[in-house]
Amino acid sequence: MWIENDIFKEDMEFIANASYIPWDRLKHKAILVTGATGLIGFNLVSALLYVSLHKDIPLRVLALVRSEEKAKERFHEALQAGAPLDFIVGDLDHIPAIEEHIDYVIHGGSPTASRYFAEHPVETITSNLHGALSLLELAKRNQAEGFLFLSSMEVYGGIHQHEVVDETHASFVNTMVPRSSYPEVKRMIESLCACYAAEYHVPAKVIRLTQTFGAGVRKDDNRVFAQFARSAMNHENIVMFTRGGTEHMYLYTADAVTAILAVLLLGKNGEAYNAANEQAYCSIKEMAETVADLPLIREQFNGPVSVVIDESKNDGKLYPPELYMQLDTNKLQQLGWKAHTDLTGMFTRMILLME
Repeated sequence: MWIENDIFKEDMEFIANASYIPWDRLKHKAILVTGATGLIGFNLVSALLYVSLHKDIPLRVLALVRSEEKAKERFHEALQAGAPLDFIVGDLDHIPAIEEHIDYVIHGGSPTASRYFAEHPVETITSNLHGALSLLELAKRNQAEGFLFLSSMEVYGGIHQHEVVDETHASFVNTMVPRSSYPEVKRMIESLCACYAAEYHVPAKVIRLTQTFGAGVRKDDNRVFAQFARSAMNHENIVMFTRGGTEHMYLYTADAVTAILAVLLLGKNGEAYNAANEQAYCSIKEMAETVADLPLIREQFNGPVSVVIDESKNDGKLYPPELYMQLDTNKLQQLGWKAHTDLTGMFTRMILLME
């Protein structure tokens, strides 16, 4: 998927035209990105390549990838267009020596599947921690101009009451639950970023992203937003196994990329920033109802699909209790950033781009 696709090109143009991003700071710079083949990483790297090719911002992207063959397939259209992209083959446990100078590091590499966190909690912690330490040391040696860690709203843990959560909010993570390996190691890496900034003057910053989706989501993705979209696309009932009372915010991929670049280039060293679309705060059930009634779906099938609640499989163990995550994004907005794509737009664009 590249700019031959009208929707994806619109996203790339939207990012490139974000006037608050000081693009000139990236001219003639080398940017190392981890997690480049993941959903957010793919959109981020694509945007950097797009501005380099089409907006007279000469730069170079180096992507840490586990498989060069798969990475070349993922970015084959951009590479065919002559994009300044090179691959470094390795993983968070084995980051090869990088001899050339690195100006910016954007660290988004991590396992992302909840099942993996629960089944491999030790590896979740050790790999993430080892990778972050290696990358922070790399930034320190290179006297990098910027380091950004892509963290998660999960660092706040489980919040069981309605309240607005800003960056100073306390965290509620049960360390004795193996699934907590993911938010706990994210918290540790955030602390390392603050410590490297204070002790070694590494310009490290943190962005706490809410659940993000959009261009690049695959049809076999098993996350809840993709499940809902697949049901609607197949004109099948959206079946929920809980009442869907958990409430979250969501964020479109292009909005996530502009947020990442804003924090990298404008954020304060040693600080964290929430990233979410505050207008996309809703319950899981409300999200399902939005998908079921999308104009795209109604037009295609002459009406919406139905949302069905079937709690027969919910024994209280498979699904967590209702949680609430209403992030305050004022700190990020003070950098000039603003989310633009609402929940209906997120799902519509994602469905039109699903591969």
